[in-house]
Amino acid sequence: QVQLVESGGGLVQPGGSLRLSCAVSGSTFSDKAMGWYRQAPGSQRELVAAIRSSGISTIYADSVKGRFTISKDNAKNTMYLRMRDLDPEDTAVYYCNVGGRWDSFRGRYSAGPSWGQGTQVTVSS
Repeated sequence: QVQLVESGGGLVQPGGSLRLSCAVSGSTFSDKAMGWYRQAPGSQRELVAAIRSSGISTIYADSVKGRFTISKDNAKNTMYLRMRDLDPEDTAVYYCNVGGRWDSFRGRYSAGPSWGQGTQVTVSS
């Protein structure tokens, strides 16, 4: 059974930084595309960033380009999301997703069935 455990969320001031981690167990890791999603109150869950199994290709939502960086460490079975220059609009529960479909032609990631429990990120002064 695949288990995804997110960590690293918290309360941060505008302009601050956080690094989220997603530890994966019960599944192969290096051959999986994966992504980070977020859901704010009253909003739909949206893709923030995704990374191909190779770790070379990435996708970012326009709202986070240049501020967020997704990466994966195959040796540690862990995916990361480094976030900087955080804004109150980044406040949401962040979820990791593993094993989704990578569409190279359209540059899209479609979520797979495995989700973490989420970690809250609150950006506020």
